[in-house]
Amino acid sequence: MKIIKAPYINQGDKFPTGCESVSAVMLLQYLGYSITVEEFIADYLEKEAFEIREGKWYGPDPNQTFCGSPYDAGAFGCYAPVIVKALQKFIQESGEVIDETGTPIERLLTEYIDRDIPVIFWACINMRKPLEGPSWYLKSTGESFTWISNEHCMLLVGYDEEKYYFNDPYENNGCIGYPREIVEERHRAQYGMAVGLKPTAKKQKYD
Repeated sequence: MKIIKAPYINQGDKFPTGCESVSAVMLLQYLGYSITVEEFIADYLEKEAFEIREGKWYGPDPNQTFCGSPYDAGAFGCYAPVIVKALQKFIQESGEVIDETGTPIERLLTEYIDRDIPVIFWACINMRKPLEGPSWYLKSTGESFTWISNEHCMLLVGYDEEKYYFNDPYENNGCIGYPREIVEERHRAQYGMAVGLKPTAKKQKYD
């Protein structure tokens, strides 16, 4: 068994759709960066609201910006490229942020977890089944986009032969293990998204 002891932040009622930001901040704090979830959302996360045009719902592309606000329970979320951009903006030259979408989980374990670096990881809330969610027209292109509901982001911190372990910010789940097979299924349902951060500057790790 390998489990990295990283700081835990509960998204709770304050950040009802802020799991991506909370997971990013847990990683940053573990690596020794000083930042709060509020600061990350305000200063580094790109956000965009929805609007009605001629009776149709138009919204952001989750690959480009957070859809709504992490403080709004009716908002959605964002995909890996948005978190990559926010993290790189924050850490600047002190590390490299990598979009690991599509990278096999076993490689994430060897490249990051075995080297004591957690990974930001997309799956589903409490490993529920993914559902075809609401659709809207993208502001950027006018194309129709359909959200995959039960989207969730956590911090991958460990594994054993049967489970993967996460700092799961949802409903104070804490550090929790989920069976490997179901994690792999839910991860695929959310496009296999993951984000890694490899610091180049020495910082004091969380302990």
